[in-house]
Amino acid sequence: MVAALLDYVARVGVALVVTPLIVSTLGRSMYGVWEMLSRLVGYVTAADGRPTQGLRLIIAHHQSSSDRVQKRRFVGAAAVIWVVFLPLLIGAGVAVVALAPTITKASADTVAVVQLAAALLVLALIFQGLTSLPEAVLRGSNLGYRRMGLQASLAVVGGVLMALVLSWGWGLAGLAGVQVVVGFITGVTFWWVVRKYVPWFGLAKPDRPAVKTLFGISAWVAVGDGVAKLLLASDVIILGFLTSPELVAVYVLTAYPARIAVSLHGLTVQAAIPGLAGVMGSGDNARARILRSEMLVMTALLVAAGGATILLWNRPFLSLWVGGENFAGFWPNVLVVVLALQTAFIRSDAYVIDSALRPRTRVMVSAGAAVLAIGLMVALTPSLGIVGTCLGLFIGRGVQSVAYPLAVRSLLGRTRSEEDKGLYRTLLAGIVLLLAAAMAGRDTPDVGWLAWVGGVTVTGGAALAFMVVAGLPRRGRISVLHRVRNMLPRSLWP
Repeated sequence: MVAALLDYVARVGVALVVTPLIVSTLGRSMYGVWEMLSRLVGYVTAADGRPTQGLRLIIAHHQSSSDRVQKRRFVGAAAVIWVVFLPLLIGAGVAVVALAPTITKASADTVAVVQLAAALLVLALIFQGLTSLPEAVLRGSNLGYRRMGLQASLAVVGGVLMALVLSWGWGLAGLAGVQVVVGFITGVTFWWVVRKYVPWFGLAKPDRPAVKTLFGISAWVAVGDGVAKLLLASDVIILGFLTSPELVAVYVLTAYPARIAVSLHGLTVQAAIPGLAGVMGSGDNARARILRSEMLVMTALLVAAGGATILLWNRPFLSLWVGGENFAGFWPNVLVVVLALQTAFIRSDAYVIDSALRPRTRVMVSAGAAVLAIGLMVALTPSLGIVGTCLGLFIGRGVQSVAYPLAVRSLLGRTRSEEDKGLYRTLLAGIVLLLAAAMAGRDTPDVGWLAWVGGVTVTGGAALAFMVVAGLPRRGRISVLHRVRNMLPRSLWP
């Protein structure tokens, strides 16, 4: 978890520096196009068959196995599946390049630039295959911390390169070209890391059972990733297509802090999933239920405290960062925070379902949610703009919010009544905190960077303290404290 957070903090730090430069250099409209291109190319990822995602789940599920040859066969199977799907990946990329100018509403003089940028982003996506295979083995083996500092350093390198290409006037194409360079370097270095820290790593000729097992899981993961992209990225595409790239820029910038909070939570939970998968693989459902309950409580604590801080300080932050004209307003600010909270809980249970090697359940539910959400966004966005996009997405994803917990209970069994009551108390405290922060956020004044940092620090600490005291029973507070102590170096404690 610490390794993942270090890498992400580095990427966020780079983005905080580079994004204002992109907006000021390209303009708000072309920045909106850049965001739309990133989402469009993200749809292509599902076309590679997602064998590395299936590989990560299988390696995590079989951590205790001493059969190194079989593990190598799974790695070989993942490589074979990726190669087989490569033509489909390229074909999907070509389609995105062809459609990009129409979807992004590119003007006649920017069509060629938009298509070149899209093509380079697709090429960068192909290079990610170099990274994803060793990364899947590293994370599945619960050794993700071994990459600590590597991705952080590469994020800084990428940020420097992006600043340089913008200063040279290379625009969208230059930004996309940087992704190709960084993707290639990342792939090469990850192969070196996994060879060093995973002694059994290698490719063995896969047998039919290995390919069948991996393909069965990967196919559902691929469909699930495609559906997830529709849910998580279609908001930007629909908003831009039905309104304008300029409004996309305002929406993306307003939602930026909430996206950071969701990503931080996702990295934290995802880092714990290999351990949970190992418990589930051993058949200890009682312990798995306790861990899942603890994970949901930690999620409620973190996202409520983070959401309250964003509601209070987002507008002053945008005024300092990219200009107050890029703040979408009170209701969009509230709704993007609500969507972030919803995403955090959905992802938590989605990871549990995948850890049980049952992605089919998640995919079927997500598909229904995607159809409903896209239909509602298309219906509401023309008249309500950003608010309509957010409402459509929230209502549509309510299907997941209801179905995922039911699916987890069918896999692990029902939690104890006192654990359910503890979670309800945490959620109630979170709702009270968020309502108070939303009301107070209307009157937050513009301040300088120093005062903003101080305000965010105090607000975040106070909000988290409120959640721990008001949202947790005594036993829950002891459990959280015990978990935090275990995660920190022993030298920090007496």
